[in-house]
Amino acid sequence: KLPEREYSEEEKRQQDLRMQVLEINKMAANYFYYQLRTESGAQAMQYLKSRQLDDETIKRFALGYSSKYSSNLYQYFKSKKISDELLKGYSDELLRESGLFNVDEKNGMYDKFWNRVIFPILDVNNRVIGFGGRVMGDGKPKYLNSPETIVFDKSRNLYGLNIARAARKKYLLVCEGYMDVISMHQAGFSNAVASLGTALTEKHAT
Repeated sequence: KLPEREYSEEEKRQQDLRMQVLEINKMAANYFYYQLRTESGAQAMQYLKSRQLDDETIKRFALGYSSKYSSNLYQYFKSKKISDELLKGYSDELLRESGLFNVDEKNGMYDKFWNRVIFPILDVNNRVIGFGGRVMGDGKPKYLNSPETIVFDKSRNLYGLNIARAARKKYLLVCEGYMDVISMHQAGFSNAVASLGTALTEKHAT
């Protein structure tokens, strides 16, 4: 009989938090995906089309849009019914752990990625672990990434690896950013990945 490992209370708490953050990320990705296909997402869709992306590619990379109102995603989570026992929305503390929101004294909690085209970042098991966002218009910064969270370590994850690993190639094409990877895949180079705007690390290479 294999020995069963006993987890400490802290390890259990961390595992629960990890699962909750992954669930929040999945819900957010679905929300952004839907928003891109609404009237408010027309400008973002036009931008993607102007970059010569076809519908299949947009769908394959689950691209989305976060509206110009900086509290839409926050209000969405606060209104969600979590379970039959817990009728109120997600706590601010848990939402903060996801990296999807900023907090300041003036505005309270608000969406980190508002008014941006959204690029979900998936791990090799196709779980949404983070997001990248490109601003609509001339806002700064042009590109914004999720901060480090309990599920997202940008020094060890490669954008597009969840798709590229199925290419069965003996090498990867390492690009600079999201659009480079997506354009390469659409052109038939399905082994393209990107290092999420950071230097290439030893963990990336592994």
